[in-house]
Amino acid sequence: MKVSLAAMSEVATAARSVGILAKTARRVAVALAVAIGTGLLIVKPWRGSSSLLFLSTIILGLSATTAFAFFEVWPRRLPRWIERWVLQVVAVGMAMPVTIFVMHRLITGENHDWLILAFTSILLAPWTALAAVVREKEAFARHQKLAFALERSELERQALDARLHLLRAQVAPHFLFNTLANVQALVDTGSPQASTLLRSLIEYLRAAVPQLHEPAATIERELRLVRPYLELMQMRMPDRLQYAMNVDSSALKVRCPPTTLLTLVENAVRHGIDPSEEGGRIDIDIKRLGERCVVRVTDTGAGLHPSANGLGTGLTTLRERLRLIFGDAAHLRLTAGAPHGVVVEVHMPART
Repeated sequence: MKVSLAAMSEVATAARSVGILAKTARRVAVALAVAIGTGLLIVKPWRGSSSLLFLSTIILGLSATTAFAFFEVWPRRLPRWIERWVLQVVAVGMAMPVTIFVMHRLITGENHDWLILAFTSILLAPWTALAAVVREKEAFARHQKLAFALERSELERQALDARLHLLRAQVAPHFLFNTLANVQALVDTGSPQASTLLRSLIEYLRAAVPQLHEPAATIERELRLVRPYLELMQMRMPDRLQYAMNVDSSALKVRCPPTTLLTLVENAVRHGIDPSEEGGRIDIDIKRLGERCVVRVTDTGAGLHPSANGLGTGLTTLRERLRLIFGDAAHLRLTAGAPHGVVVEVHMPART
C-alpha cells in the first residue's frame, strides 16, 4: 500500500509539474506575440534601430509575465480588501515604467523613443494582464464544471450499483421462498414424487443460486435455469402444466439482467397455472429483431384478477432492474391473454 501511495504521489507531482510548464510556455508565447505586435504598432514613430525596438518590447513582455506569475503565488495570503487578480494587474502596470527606466539607463537612445514605448506599454500591458486573468478564470471554471460533472457521474454510478445490488438481494429470497413453497405443497399432498422433486430441486438450486448475484446474464444462461425449473413444476403437477419454447438462435447471446426469464416464467406458474383448476400452458417466445430483443411469456392460466394491485414483487423488481440498466430503452408490458391467461413482454436492447 505504501508503494502504491508513493507511486500515486509521484504521478500527481509529475502531472502538476507538466501543467505548470505548459502554463508557463503559453504565457511566454502570449507575451512574445504581444511584444512583437506592440513593436509593429510603434515602428513608424520609432527613430532608433528597429532591432532595439523589438528587443525592448520583448524584454517588457517578459518582465510583465514575470510580475504576473510572481504575484500569482506571493504573498500566500492577501488581505480581504484586495483580490489577487487586482494585485497582478497593478503589478504588471507598475513593472512597465520600472523596466523602461532600467533599459533607458543601460541603453542609449532618444528620449522621444522611450516616451512612446513607455506610453504604449503602460496602456497595453494592464489590459493584456486583465484579459489573461479573465481567460484563466474561465478555464478554471470549465475545469471545475468538468470535475463536478465527473464526480456527479461517479456518484450516480455508485448509487445505481447500490440500487441494483439491493434489487438482486430482493430477487434471491423471493425466488427461493416461492420455490420452497411449491415443494411444501407437494409434500403436504403426500405425493410419492416429493423425494425425487426435492433432490432435483437441490441440484437445481446449486446451479441457480450463484447466478442470482451476477451483474449480467445471457438468454442462453437464462434458458438453462428455466428448463429445469419447468421440469420441476411439471413433476409437481403433471396433468395441469404443459410448456413449449420457441427461441431465436440469434438471441442466445443477448445480455439481460439475471433471472429475467425465470421471473417471467415463475410469475406465470404462480399466478397463472397454480390458481387455475384446469391448469394451463406456458409458451416462451424469444426473438431478436435487429437491435432489439423481445421476450414473451404467455400462459393460459387464471388470467388477470380485477382485485390484483400492480405487478407483484417479481415483475415490479424486474421492471425496476430493466429501467436502471437500460433506461427508457427497455420496458415490461403485461396484458390479458385471449380467451384467458396473461401475456408478459419484455422489450430491451439486443446487447451482446
